[in-house]
Amino acid sequence: NKPFSELLKWQWNRVSPEPLAFPLAENDPVFLKNNRIEPTLTWIGHSTLLLQFDGFNILTDPHMTQRASPVSFAGPKRFMKPGISIEELPHIDLIVISHNHYDHLDRLTLEKIYQKQEDQPPKIFVPLRQKKWFEGLDITNVVEMDWWEEQEFEVWKIHAVPVQHWSSRSLWDRNQVLWAGWVLEHPKFRFFFAGDTGYSKDFINLGKKFDGFDLAAIPIGAYEPRWFMKQSHINPEESVRIHQDINSRYSVAIHWGTFLFTDEPVDEPPQRLKNALAKKSIPNERFFLMQHGETRSLKFLLR
Repeated sequence: NKPFSELLKWQWNRVSPEPLAFPLAENDPVFLKNNRIEPTLTWIGHSTLLLQFDGFNILTDPHMTQRASPVSFAGPKRFMKPGISIEELPHIDLIVISHNHYDHLDRLTLEKIYQKQEDQPPKIFVPLRQKKWFEGLDITNVVEMDWWEEQEFEVWKIHAVPVQHWSSRSLWDRNQVLWAGWVLEHPKFRFFFAGDTGYSKDFINLGKKFDGFDLAAIPIGAYEPRWFMKQSHINPEESVRIHQDINSRYSVAIHWGTFLFTDEPVDEPPQRLKNALAKKSIPNERFFLMQHGETRSLKFLLR
């Protein structure tokens, strides 16, 4: 929660990094639409993941349009297109939203998904006091939750958990609604989605409460300059620390390589992640990177 004067100071002095074209993985939308058996993970880009497990299709922070902005003609524009399009998505059963920043809560994406599934809309879980925003769009089937609250969805237990971040969609509504990480518990699988966060001791408590995770989605990008970003955005070294704190068997890197929000070179987060893992003697496959659009089997996680 930096004052506006510090934001202006950063913006006045910053030198924006150059965008890079990362490889876009080929995927099989027909397989994704029909798959109700094989557990898979698809990185669509930024913090948007498609998790397929036990016949359920789950989306995290769906953003699949060109800009993270209140308007379509200005604001941060993605330099990597979504790994799959909204039209190619399978039927979505469940969506979790971490907070209301424009790169995580995208009105156009949600409206298109809802229109596509008007007869069977997905269940959407949001942090406290965000349901009203969805009602303004005539989007129903929304459940809002406070930290440490638990709800059930079919065979899943859904937990909203504390992370260190903030909320705002304008200059006048800072921290008026809550933000959260999400724990999705299945009888055979436990998943943590961090959303956006700075480092805090909450992650040690999280690891103890849930006795570890099979898979965690942890951000690795948007961290420079540290004097401005540290409280709300972890760097790759802190990402590895969270991986250890929560005792996750495997983690996947999110929140990088899609938008130009901050000052680090866009290809720096993956290299710093690899270096941080090496320093802790953690194999790269335990905290893995994905290409935009890549679908990866999660059979190795089954227990």
